[in-house]
Amino acid sequence: MPEQLADTVDPANWTCPAPLRDQPVVVMGHGGGGALSAELMEQVFVPAYGNSTLAGLADSAVLELGGARLAFSTDSYVVRPLFFPGGSLGDLAVNGTVNDLAMSGARPAYLSAAFVLEEGVELTVVGRIARAMGAAAEAAGVTIVTGDTKVVESGHGDGVYVTTAGVGLVPDGVDIRPQRARPGDAVIVSGPIGLHGVAIMSVREGLEFGVEVASDTAPLADLVAAMLAVTPDIHVLRDPTRGGLAASLNEIARASGTGVRLQERAVPVPDAVVNACGFLGLDPLYVANEGRLVAFVPPSAADEVLAAMRAHPQGAGATLIGECVADHPGMVVVATGLGGTRVVDLPLGEQLPRIC
Repeated sequence: MPEQLADTVDPANWTCPAPLRDQPVVVMGHGGGGALSAELMEQVFVPAYGNSTLAGLADSAVLELGGARLAFSTDSYVVRPLFFPGGSLGDLAVNGTVNDLAMSGARPAYLSAAFVLEEGVELTVVGRIARAMGAAAEAAGVTIVTGDTKVVESGHGDGVYVTTAGVGLVPDGVDIRPQRARPGDAVIVSGPIGLHGVAIMSVREGLEFGVEVASDTAPLADLVAAMLAVTPDIHVLRDPTRGGLAASLNEIARASGTGVRLQERAVPVPDAVVNACGFLGLDPLYVANEGRLVAFVPPSAADEVLAAMRAHPQGAGATLIGECVADHPGMVVVATGLGGTRVVDLPLGEQLPRIC
């Protein structure tokens, strides 16, 4: 270290870019959808609430009520910036909850919307977000029927936060949950990955990658309905948001006690995402998505489900990327283009926080 810097640099003020797992306080990684998020759920919330439904840790809870099977989900959205290529906080707040319901096979019906507004935010910004939510709800075929608004003092928020909750009906004969993955299942992703994370990164950090990258945010319930029309026996659905495809596949592998083997060259990654990740040293498998799903489908139905997905606008880029295996239970591995194999572990936190 140059002598002139030695007197000014204090190692005691250095911070580790990756949060440590024994942190006694909340760190950003706890909201990243990786190992720290899982530990927070398993060590704090699940024991506190103590019920088998929550312990399943699915995207939405499936409940019996009045003779009907309901899916119920809630999510908070704290994305920064509020507006980005391809979408906004409003789009995410609707599509994210709609998709969580759809990952249980449900047909989403009704949403609630709760706003936390920071004093001083422009009402035109709030109105723009509300209009985006209304348009997204109409496109998804759901209705926002109730909500709440709170205001916090200037400096105690970040403009606008939104929480949405939703309910939907699960058809008879549908049982979609991570524990149902079986060796032999085909692993299918509905389209190119990594677009949402790179879109957020490009505007947040002022980066350019030759072309504008737009978020893939979109409702997936109609796509799921088309898949279920082929067979109600789809084993698992997940939308790979925080933590990307890697986090979702690891969660499924661990919940089911099976392994997952991917073919690296089969995973659809757009050139712009490849270039951005290469420039920034990121792995596209860990980059967030907001309009994609990964499905575990019995091999006997895989070709028909894949064809149905490709016939739908939200699944036009659907690709078979691997299979569920009995080997290495609880682990995800990738067969590389060079003939080797690498382990894809659950991320510790999030490569890019405040992504949704």
